[in-house]
Amino acid sequence: MSLRRMIPLVAAIAVAVAAPLPAQIPASEFMARRDSLAARIDSGVVVAFGGRTPVTDYGPFYQLPGFRYLTNYDEPDAAFVLVARRGKPTHWTFVTPMEPRRAFYYGRRTDSTALARTQGLTLRPYAALQGVLDSLAATRLPFYQLADFAAADFADSDSLTRGLGAMRALSSRHPGLVIKDGHGIVNRLRARKTPAELALIRKAVDASDAGHRAAMTMAEPAWEYEIQSAVEGEFLKRGAARPAYGSIVGAGRNGTTLHYMKNRGPAKPGDLVVIDAGAEFDGYAADVTRTLPVSGTYTTEQKALYELVLQAQLAAERNSKPGMLASAATDSSVAVRVKGLTKLGLIESDTAMFDPPWRTDCTRTPKACSQAQLWMIHGISHGLGLEVHDPAQFYEGKRTFERGDAFTIEPGIYISTASLDALPDTPRNRAFIAKVKATVAKYENSGVRIEDDYVITPQGLERISKAPREIAEIEALMKQRPPRRVQP
Repeated sequence: MSLRRMIPLVAAIAVAVAAPLPAQIPASEFMARRDSLAARIDSGVVVAFGGRTPVTDYGPFYQLPGFRYLTNYDEPDAAFVLVARRGKPTHWTFVTPMEPRRAFYYGRRTDSTALARTQGLTLRPYAALQGVLDSLAATRLPFYQLADFAAADFADSDSLTRGLGAMRALSSRHPGLVIKDGHGIVNRLRARKTPAELALIRKAVDASDAGHRAAMTMAEPAWEYEIQSAVEGEFLKRGAARPAYGSIVGAGRNGTTLHYMKNRGPAKPGDLVVIDAGAEFDGYAADVTRTLPVSGTYTTEQKALYELVLQAQLAAERNSKPGMLASAATDSSVAVRVKGLTKLGLIESDTAMFDPPWRTDCTRTPKACSQAQLWMIHGISHGLGLEVHDPAQFYEGKRTFERGDAFTIEPGIYISTASLDALPDTPRNRAFIAKVKATVAKYENSGVRIEDDYVITPQGLERISKAPREIAEIEALMKQRPPRRVQP
């Protein structure tokens, strides 16, 4: 649609002021976060950059997680500066006003006076940022940067963002200025979720559960995108802002690709379909996966793989209690799957090795070269919060589960002859392939992942995602599906 053609229409109607959504987390909590950050750095300058105005036409704006965590400012093209002296903070948020004509199309920015009053923010124009940073650089206090990458998983790709450019320019103007990465400090604050944060995660999980139930009760699909539509439609009905990440709906062979997101392939009777989809509610993510039979009934081989993954998940649950090492959960899940894969004939033995197609030192990391790793190549857990892969307390320190942790448990097994074909031609691999190839063919293109969301409460571990996951429960629910409507 042409903006020029819209001018007469837009000019003829009133322009509504963009009002913030009702606050889900109180302003006092954001103030406490800023106080805690200042206490941790004692004396220094924190510089954080928010997200930019989307460069794709009509794309919605979503604030960057670290910036949102400290400010709750949900408008683009902003920066935040906190100065701590002996643990006491002073801070400013630098904002960019919207060009008046553009406001007719996108709505006006949140009222600055109201924002300052409700959120405890002191607002200044973004044009003043450089002068303020230059002045603070003269104090010789150390700087802590929160870079403006969209997700921590891709932090290494941050090379051209506005924040990185601004800090490089600042450093060149002030030789000898100490600039440190501030994400580690902020991530430790983010790792322990407050009751208000957990309430939002639960809302996101509830919407996600509804989406997965919709996939189980819809008429038998013929295409992956039909399932995606049913799942994500339920997210929106439940008040979620969007999917928390690109929904994965992979049927058949596509289900053996961990982050398959095209979702345009056929869903054929006899296929398993891996549905990894979670909702986002007020910035907080859920992450739930279910593996369903397209026809509504698992085959004998599919049941064997599914039950093995479920038992691996249950083993991890038993070892994810407060004070327990996160490694114990992972190790127990791996042990269950290794024994099961041996029993099924998909690996030669519990201790059998192979030569992987990726670079690793089998003498130093023998687990990475276990034959079982070919069929279960990812970890089983990550934190949840403002990012779908959020900081968690068990990432650092004692590496134990602690009250306030929110995380997933998601074991998987993925069987495809394509994985055997990818192996380098070595004597050990040739023996492995000869032993298991016929069995692999029986389970060809079968991917199974079961993922649930958990929190550590004062009472212990709680599984908060409740979409059906037992075979009998899933099959019973899928038998209630309406008949597929035949297209004319």
